[in-house]
Amino acid sequence: MPDPVDTLKVSDLPLEDLVACHECDLLMRKPVLALGEKAQCPRCGYELYAHRHSVVERSLALVLAALLLYIPANFLPIMQLNLLGQSSEDTVWSGVVGLFDTGMQGVAAVVFLCSMGIPLLKLLCQLAVLLSIRWRIGRSYGLLLYRIYHHLKDWGMLEVYLMGVLVAIVKLADMASITIGLGLICFVSLLMVQVLLEVVMSPHQIWQALSGEDDHAGD
Repeated sequence: MPDPVDTLKVSDLPLEDLVACHECDLLMRKPVLALGEKAQCPRCGYELYAHRHSVVERSLALVLAALLLYIPANFLPIMQLNLLGQSSEDTVWSGVVGLFDTGMQGVAAVVFLCSMGIPLLKLLCQLAVLLSIRWRIGRSYGLLLYRIYHHLKDWGMLEVYLMGVLVAIVKLADMASITIGLGLICFVSLLMVQVLLEVVMSPHQIWQALSGEDDHAGD
């Protein structure tokens, strides 16, 4: 665990040697971690950062998997609804188009951005950042894209859309015959891959690699 810093001595230490807990704001000396180790706040136990193995390679694999899942998750049928002899197949994209065609253009735009546009932009930003580290080129652009990615994190709401789909399935289950489509399986898989990517892609190591402090983020 890192050592708390006496407030009277803070001015004597360079900023790069300090770290603050995001939960309780305790100021500490930044510890040097070996591979596989993680730093925790001695006061509240919050994980400050970790030094994980093969961050870039593992993150690249997950980003590519997410991009491969993106198209089927959004354009394959999420469910097939049979009601009073009428059958329809719904996808994420058809939901956006349906909202637009019924005069709710604003809602359609929000759904498109939060369920399709921003998640794709986040993945592309992550891909560009990881490639800039892996190939050691364009790190200044990588820094910019990683900042953009962090601003976009709160706007990609795949889990909210998934909850909406699940609520619709539960409510319609007694009224119609519902068949789960391959699109829903891909959509859930995409969400799980993105959650795992958030865990694997250690922000501390990515920032260090982009700033040139750590050229071994892929080790």
